[in-house]
Amino acid sequence: MKVSIGVGGAASGQERDFDRQVDYVVEAEKLGVDAVWTAEAWGQDAVAPLAYLAARTDRIKLGTGIMQISARTPSMTAMTALTMAALSNDRFLLGLGVSGPQVVEGLQGRPFEAPLTRLRETIDIIRLAFEGEKLAYQGKYHTLPLPGGEGKALRLSQPGNQAIPIYLATLGPRALELTGELADGWLGTSFTPTNADAHLDFIRRGAESHGRVLGDIDIQVGGTVAFEPDVDDVMGPLKAGMAFTLGAMGSAKTNFYNDAYKRGGWEASAKEVQRLWVAGRRDEAIAKVPEEMVLQSNLVGDKEAIRERLSAYKTAGVSTLRVQPAGKDLSARLETLGGTLDLIRDLD
Repeated sequence: MKVSIGVGGAASGQERDFDRQVDYVVEAEKLGVDAVWTAEAWGQDAVAPLAYLAARTDRIKLGTGIMQISARTPSMTAMTALTMAALSNDRFLLGLGVSGPQVVEGLQGRPFEAPLTRLRETIDIIRLAFEGEKLAYQGKYHTLPLPGGEGKALRLSQPGNQAIPIYLATLGPRALELTGELADGWLGTSFTPTNADAHLDFIRRGAESHGRVLGDIDIQVGGTVAFEPDVDDVMGPLKAGMAFTLGAMGSAKTNFYNDAYKRGGWEASAKEVQRLWVAGRRDEAIAKVPEEMVLQSNLVGDKEAIRERLSAYKTAGVSTLRVQPAGKDLSARLETLGGTLDLIRDLD
């Protein structure tokens, strides 16, 4: 089982702490981490940090986790991916996702309409570019060249590169099936090993419908890792984060993270936490997050407890564990990360 880490996210950029993020990634590479993913949300963008990290690292893979398809045209996404692959000596991983109505409509000013059709069309056009073909495409939401205009189908001046992996961040059943059909990897969230089939069955179905198997797809999930014999010491922040995910990562009508937890066996809790959060009763929402829900979604406890959790992820079919190592400073986070890697090597 490989290990990846993440930087960026919704709160990124507030303190202009990019130097700390770079130090973290550089040291993580030395420890043997396989990949780093840059989140976007409504903070720092996903691509610019990777371009800098490409110059500061040698081996670690560099992935967008994720580039929002509503924020870029498919052809621009392909151009960026090809450029990043060239800059990084083919270490780039293209992570894509549809985001949600809060960001797409609120931040990008685009309609959150038929997201899966748009995602499929985006991938189709990106694949054309990766294959070095002219970008001529007729879809429902994307047509190249623009009909009735003066443009003609163009081939990118960069050489094609079919080796760039495409990862999808998906959560709903149909989106998961699309992942199995088209993607090289899955960037999963709202995942617990005990209810892995709530996600993986759909990915498997999509894969098998197109002559593939689940093992063809890099399954990346994980959570916070904290070596804490007394879980109460870390439960507060983790419950707050879970409440934010269930209540704020989407609108009151559309929250894919919440829906995934409901499908995974936490329906009553997910609904109640969202109801309280949307009503502005955030402390009550946090209090309603079940401790077991937090423990199942993360790796928290003493060394033996975390070893058992790692084994559960591996048994569930996870091929890459995406971790957020706990710690009050960089040194402590790296110590947690190193300890996690040691335990995984023992498992393997």
